[in-house]
Amino acid sequence: MGKFAYVLVFALVMAGGVGRVQAEAVSIPYKGLNLVGKFIVAENNKPSDEVILLLHGTLAHLDMETIKGLQAVLGERGHNTLAINLSFSLDMRTGAYDCAVPHRHLYTDAIDELSVWLDWLAKKGIKDVTLLGHSRGGGQAAWFGAERGHDLVKRLVLLAPATWNEEKAANGFVRSHGRPLADVLKDARLHVASGKGEEMMKGVGILYCAGADVTAESFLSYYQPDPRFDSPTEMPKIKQPVLVIAAGLDKVVPDVVQKVTPLVASDGIRLVVVDDAGHFFLDLFSEDVADAIEEFIDPGS
Repeated sequence: MGKFAYVLVFALVMAGGVGRVQAEAVSIPYKGLNLVGKFIVAENNKPSDEVILLLHGTLAHLDMETIKGLQAVLGERGHNTLAINLSFSLDMRTGAYDCAVPHRHLYTDAIDELSVWLDWLAKKGIKDVTLLGHSRGGGQAAWFGAERGHDLVKRLVLLAPATWNEEKAANGFVRSHGRPLADVLKDARLHVASGKGEEMMKGVGILYCAGADVTAESFLSYYQPDPRFDSPTEMPKIKQPVLVIAAGLDKVVPDVVQKVTPLVASDGIRLVVVDDAGHFFLDLFSEDVADAIEEFIDPGS
């Protein structure tokens, strides 16, 4: 794993004694940083060269309840998993992103970092990966599948994936940051055009971090209008089978079902709605998600 890598291996007994797993905390070097992940190998697992790769949502992390719970449930069922933290341009990043830390990360950093982790899995002998992204991570997974791809990725699971339209983005920015998005975009574009893309724009805010400092190029990467932010727009471009799992009570991306339903007729796109779940699929809803994933990976199993 390289001279900068570290491994911490320990045995866990899952709830109810259903299954036993080995959890390996991993870091790998990338562009002067170390990326952090948690690799779980399940005993009595499904084929040992298969892994489900889990990507969190907006400024989140691998120990958030959605990802941690799902990784535990999948481990109980015998599936190997790798949950990763996006670096957000920070070394050895763990936990939720601190809004007080200046933002230098780009939306598309996720595309490159997914590739790095998939290469790491390939070196471990993994041959079959199900790529799962939640929320904004679902949007980034869809973008990855449509624009980049990797030989290891055989299918994608998009869990309450992000949707986008220009009006929605503009209205959301005003609600969160109290100023017109168009004004900040104009300022950010001027910074970049004058060669100051890495210069901090003080107090403009980004995502849910009100008043945060952010570089102009970081701001543009998240707010420059681009239909690729919309997961359903990207889905038909993905060559591998796609499963969308939507939450029936989702208040974060309430239009997922509406946008994805017309695509289900397309070859390779499926939709499952977990009726009473919210956006984060907490508690026992992780079992419903795991049911859908297993049926997708191995129909009729």
